[in-house]
Amino acid sequence: MDFVIHIKYNQYMFTGIVEAIGKIINIEKKGNNKVFSIASDLVPELKIDQSISHNGVCLTVEKLDPSTNQYQITAIHETLSKTTLDYWETGDKVNLERSVTLEQRLDGHLVQGHVDGIVGCTRRMDRNGSSGFTFELPEDTLHLVIPHGSVTLDGISLTVSSLSGRFLSVAIIPYTMEHTIAKNWWPGQAVNVEYDVFGKYMERYRQIIEGRKEI
Repeated sequence: MDFVIHIKYNQYMFTGIVEAIGKIINIEKKGNNKVFSIASDLVPELKIDQSISHNGVCLTVEKLDPSTNQYQITAIHETLSKTTLDYWETGDKVNLERSVTLEQRLDGHLVQGHVDGIVGCTRRMDRNGSSGFTFELPEDTLHLVIPHGSVTLDGISLTVSSLSGRFLSVAIIPYTMEHTIAKNWWPGQAVNVEYDVFGKYMERYRQIIEGRKEI
């Protein structure tokens, strides 16, 4: 008798393709954590314990209120210290994406929802049909970015259009500008960044080979 074994991949990931924009309705401080209530048209399709990317940060749905189209998430101190979530205010808009599995079609690139840090916008340009943005990278992350490679900014999968020293530039089409919070990026704005996971694995491997880190 032949047996067929079905293996289900349960590691949730994202693609950097924003599904909707949510609005922060309330923020409650609880110890070192913050609890956010967010309104979104996605609420009727959500469930408790679901993973949602919020400006690139993977957070778990804890409560749902379909009557008000709101749900609740909690960001712990570590998340607040490494991302822009600690700067969020009531009324702010956030990019939202539900998690996918590797059984589904991936339209962006593999995004973990584990933000590596914050980068600042230094320039915004109108390119007569598209918009260009430049961000300054921390010195110790320059090796994680390559020209025409992938990078995630506030949960948006983008292609690196150019690199110059510590400055990374991306171009955004009108559709993405209209359907994400990229429209709110201006010089001085801080955004969440997640570097390509494959680059991070390669860097980790290089460090081990060179004896710079223990396994």
